[in-house]
Amino acid sequence: MIDAALQPYLHRALARPARALVRLGVSADALTLAGFALGLVAVALLAAGLWGAALAAILLNRLFDGLDGAVARIAGPTDRGAFLDIALDFVFYALVPVGFALADPHANALPAAVLVAAFVGTGSSFLAFAAIAAKRDVSPAAFPAKGIYYLGGLTEGFETILVFTAMCLFPQAFPVLALVFAAACALTTLLRWHQGWTAFGVQVTNLRQKD
Repeated sequence: MIDAALQPYLHRALARPARALVRLGVSADALTLAGFALGLVAVALLAAGLWGAALAAILLNRLFDGLDGAVARIAGPTDRGAFLDIALDFVFYALVPVGFALADPHANALPAAVLVAAFVGTGSSFLAFAAIAAKRDVSPAAFPAKGIYYLGGLTEGFETILVFTAMCLFPQAFPVLALVFAAACALTTLLRWHQGWTAFGVQVTNLRQKD
């Protein structure tokens, strides 16, 4: 919901370390893969009930996610990098609830499943919109540096990490937090469906009228 507002501040904060990484020869793809590896470590730590260590790994994953974009803006973005970044991000987001489910299947499995299903909704609507937007050569004004069309919503990256942080700090509240956030993700999915239906329907109509 506020990712667009945070982007300028994050870009400025990450610019200096990104330049240092470029000088060291570290590629954006390497950072993406390292960040995903940290995400997998976070899931294992969650499954083991090591909440503090898991939170540290989650936050490091997000730091690497920011750094890979910052390095790409300096060294030059690539389609492969954009693909890798978004593909691994969605897998990471879905695996975090799985980690909580593994830690306590009796209490957490059902809420985790509901949250993963909600993530499928937000992720699929996001990617479907991006695919059609790319076909029509439409770019997002709010996220000009993104490698694909970045469709905002009620639950974006900042809100997701905020909820993950709360889950790690208060693991006993995971079922409630998961279900509440799943409802917010469902609302985001509905809003994105409406955006896609409206935006692409109007464009198709206009094209048909021209014919």
